[in-house]
Amino acid sequence: MQKHYRWRQCLPLLAIASTCLVGATVESPVSVPEDKGAEYAGGDTTVFETGRNAFSLPAANLNEAQRTDFAIGNSFFKRNWVEAPSSTSARDGLGPHFIARSCGACHTEDGRGAPPDFKNGLQAEQPVALLFRLSIPGVGEHGSPKPEPRYGGQFNNDAISGVKPEGRVEIRYREVGGKFDDGEPYSLRQPEYRLTHLAYGKLHPQTMVSPRVAPQMIGLGLLDAIRPEDIEANAKRQAEAGGAIHGRPNWVWDAYAQKAVIGRFGWKANSGSIAHQSAAAFNGDIGITSSRFPAEECMPVQRDCQKAPRGGKPEIDDDKLDKLIFYSRTQAVPARRNLADPRVKAGEAVFHAAQCAVCHTPKYTTGVLEGLPQVSNQTIRPYTDLLLHDMGPGLGDGRPDFLAKGNEWKTPPLWGLGLVPVVNGHSHYLHDGRARNLMEAVLWHGGEAEPSKRQVLKLSKQDRANLIFFLESL
Repeated sequence: MQKHYRWRQCLPLLAIASTCLVGATVESPVSVPEDKGAEYAGGDTTVFETGRNAFSLPAANLNEAQRTDFAIGNSFFKRNWVEAPSSTSARDGLGPHFIARSCGACHTEDGRGAPPDFKNGLQAEQPVALLFRLSIPGVGEHGSPKPEPRYGGQFNNDAISGVKPEGRVEIRYREVGGKFDDGEPYSLRQPEYRLTHLAYGKLHPQTMVSPRVAPQMIGLGLLDAIRPEDIEANAKRQAEAGGAIHGRPNWVWDAYAQKAVIGRFGWKANSGSIAHQSAAAFNGDIGITSSRFPAEECMPVQRDCQKAPRGGKPEIDDDKLDKLIFYSRTQAVPARRNLADPRVKAGEAVFHAAQCAVCHTPKYTTGVLEGLPQVSNQTIRPYTDLLLHDMGPGLGDGRPDFLAKGNEWKTPPLWGLGLVPVVNGHSHYLHDGRARNLMEAVLWHGGEAEPSKRQVLKLSKQDRANLIFFLESL
């Protein structure tokens, strides 16, 4: 009999394509602060590209030597790793368990991943760009989530020869309907996930699962360079305002700093630097060891995983990994578009009237990122406060991550939002791609954002369209 484990439905979290709507009255006209140079979303790193390569270009202010390092890092990001032993020793060591053979397999064209396609109502393939975090109640090393005892911290549905994949992921959707106040209907796609064909026995009965799609790669070094005190100031400002919004930073262990730092990356701000994020993803997603993550996650019951061949100790050396980290830090942000369009201006007024900018903070001047002046002291417009917010049970997955509670999620940046369909050929948003357009992403909001979602429901059709025009300009 086929073994499987079915967990309670995972609900969406605050995702990269959503707005933080917090209960303002949008009927009143709003004066949007003038922002000269607003098209330069990434400061001097900004590129004016709107095609398929819009997320894959080096920062505009890199010098020639840095562009060479960028190209080397790009090669390690996009080329497949292979099983060991191999004559291609520089790129062997894949697995034993993995979900992708390269970083680029998840971050297609350095953009957003998507859930598997469906054909004739059936799931066409196993997910690659959509991974599943696992944990059980309790606290792991350095305050991290406690891994599931048989399958670890991540469910890997692929493996090298001679090793069993941990299992398969099955996805189903059902439609949940609703109406705007003017009577126009809408439908939201609610997913249900199952882990099947489990290779190492049943999951722990208290297993918590969080689906997470790969985000776009632009501007990560700029986010890395935002000063911690500016992130903490966002939290202080929200607390002093006395409203519903009261974000707070996550504090997480960083393998490079060797201490707890403010989290900036990941769906729950569970990673504090791009260096840590890159090395951890290499280890967890591809099974490549490094000096910071020297062992694959082979759990005690996974004897085939433990006995599998390795590609060296470590499988990627510090120099190569540093080039990949440099690549991840220096990808350019595409410029904003259509700023003079009256519809975009009207949508921006709706965005501000609804107090979206309370958590999607539009603008920063970055601090100094050591060794990388190109992302230092830049005026940028990412539209995020990098804080955790309680988004209510509708958006919660029930899975804590360091200080983040089950209903708390980081405000994601919105820059590059309108180019996702161009770069990636899809319009799937939210943490697991369930939203099929930007308005669906907005309508999934709840918790602190519930009052403002209701304001969106009250908007006229033209105001709703204008809000989307603005988001697509970012």
